[in-house]
Amino acid sequence: MTQGHFEVTKAVIPVAGLGTRFLPATKAMPKEMLPIVDKPVIQYVVEEAVSSGLSDILMITGRNKNTLENHFDRVAELEQVLASKGDEKKLFSVQESSQLADIHYTRQGDPRGLGHAVMRAQSHVGEHSFAVLLGDDVIDTRDPILPRMLEVHRETGDNVIALMVVPKDQIYLYGCASVDATSDKDVVIVNGLVEKPKTEDAPSNLAVIGRYVLRNEMFEILKNTKPGRGGEIQLTDALEYAVEHPAVAGGVRGVVFEGRRYDTGDKLDFIKATLRIAIDREDIGSDLRAFIKDFSKEI
Repeated sequence: MTQGHFEVTKAVIPVAGLGTRFLPATKAMPKEMLPIVDKPVIQYVVEEAVSSGLSDILMITGRNKNTLENHFDRVAELEQVLASKGDEKKLFSVQESSQLADIHYTRQGDPRGLGHAVMRAQSHVGEHSFAVLLGDDVIDTRDPILPRMLEVHRETGDNVIALMVVPKDQIYLYGCASVDATSDKDVVIVNGLVEKPKTEDAPSNLAVIGRYVLRNEMFEILKNTKPGRGGEIQLTDALEYAVEHPAVAGGVRGVVFEGRRYDTGDKLDFIKATLRIAIDREDIGSDLRAFIKDFSKEI
């Protein structure tokens, strides 16, 4: 593979999940459209991709996800009303989402896991490497990780995954990595991966979180990956194959993340994300801080 193939320009965002943890709110609304303050979760993810230089985005959707497409489309009538009122601030916020990126959509079809969803991106991605951003994982804009992952991929040609230290008793919720150190403090070589291990079987407390930079060869590996945990095609299993066969698709490296990350598919994390992001907003932050101080005295 030539060095040019490691220049990433496209991002894939799987958003086909049902969001059952947020029922009944997600009965008719995609979980990715739940707002953190006044912006849906999915917009934070798209903005992260764009700020990392990836403005060509493919969303892998499912049934009842039309609201996602509508959000990133223009609403001429609303824009006209806001313009006639001279409400430039709201007009900008409405236009911003429709001008963020060149966004494409394709259906996953059968819900056969994250690995299967990523496979659906092959025709759009073409022959180059690409990034995958999970649609319910929000990385705080003050603590970017994707640019570092892209840099490591360009320099090494390896697949790159984001890792984060979690409490040992929570590792069963994640893919888990066994690693070797490198000369870069924040970069490790992955020598093993296991999907949602039992706590006693986990090789480390390094969890795989929802950011990946993958070589094009991963598509062929995914096609040959048999259903694993939950009867689904697991991206973790395909990456484990790359770990064991680096000559086929490059090895796997991890960038260890130490910043603020919110799993907005989890109710408690969603509330924490809302508070942490809102408290630093110029328009409502000071009032919210005062409220939290007063409220803390009541509990």
